[in-house]
Amino acid sequence: MRVFSGIRPTGELHIGNYLGAIKQWIELQEKTECVFCIVDLHAVTTPYEPENLQANIKDVAIAYLAAGLNPEKCIFFVQSEVKEHTELTWLLGTITPLGDLQRMTQFKEKSKKHKEYVNAGLLNYPILMAADILLYKTDLVPVGKDQEQHVELARTIARKFNKTFGEVFKEPKVVLPKIGAKIMSLQKPAKKMSKTDDPRGCIGLFDEPEEIEKKILAAVTDTGRAIRYNPKLKPGISNLLTIYSLFSGKGIKELERKFKGKGYADFKKSLAELLINSLEPFRRKRKELLQREVYVKEILAKGQKRAQIIAQSTLQDVKKKMGLT
Repeated sequence: MRVFSGIRPTGELHIGNYLGAIKQWIELQEKTECVFCIVDLHAVTTPYEPENLQANIKDVAIAYLAAGLNPEKCIFFVQSEVKEHTELTWLLGTITPLGDLQRMTQFKEKSKKHKEYVNAGLLNYPILMAADILLYKTDLVPVGKDQEQHVELARTIARKFNKTFGEVFKEPKVVLPKIGAKIMSLQKPAKKMSKTDDPRGCIGLFDEPEEIEKKILAAVTDTGRAIRYNPKLKPGISNLLTIYSLFSGKGIKELERKFKGKGYADFKKSLAELLINSLEPFRRKRKELLQREVYVKEILAKGQKRAQIIAQSTLQDVKKKMGLT
């Protein structure tokens, strides 16, 4: 069994990224073959600062390693360093219906958000993502809920290629966390947690203790005092309960019993303390890695070489089936 997943080098990682994807990666690397990559080619499909891109890649690499990725137990590299990703994207693009791309939810959302930046790369984003996944003959793709549609398209493309040209690809399956696939903003519980949308509603993976406490205490809750999980009627406290459950390892029902008869203030104080203690090892490891940039570069270079061996083999099969070699 092989696992593949990637994350864009845009913005600082927050607990939504961690709970929705990275936490799964850390668990999966212990029991299966994992390929993880920093998808810098995806990052250039929306507005970005070219002069900051390399620093962002480095920061994200350090963040992943600080959060628990083990380069001895997984392949970890930068997407653009393995040229087979872009070559396979072009080849898969020749069998991907235009209508499928135009129906993608993320394309519609990002087109509205960045009206001045609607480009062919943004439209073809899901083909590149399919190439990322299929290049490694992936079995499982741990992603957040918002990427599920893209993985389904990758399955469709794999099926169509195999039927048209002959068997090469596996049809990958999505792995979603049972709870926490989508962590919501602390300020706007109806929206996904995002630093760009609202920094106050986002807990960074490396936020200092005082920042964490301030954001949790100011988190939007709901009418009434009951600490009860009900996403429709009580989205604010339900989101906080989800975060508490995932970091503590305690079930929602257990937490409801624990805080029965107590108000939001007591619950928030306890959650802030839990997050401060849980994130402390990440902060400590990140500070250490920031002093070891050469070591981080070596990890990515070794990962690139290991990834390329698999990628070259797959692409050779693809080209042969398509009559290109």
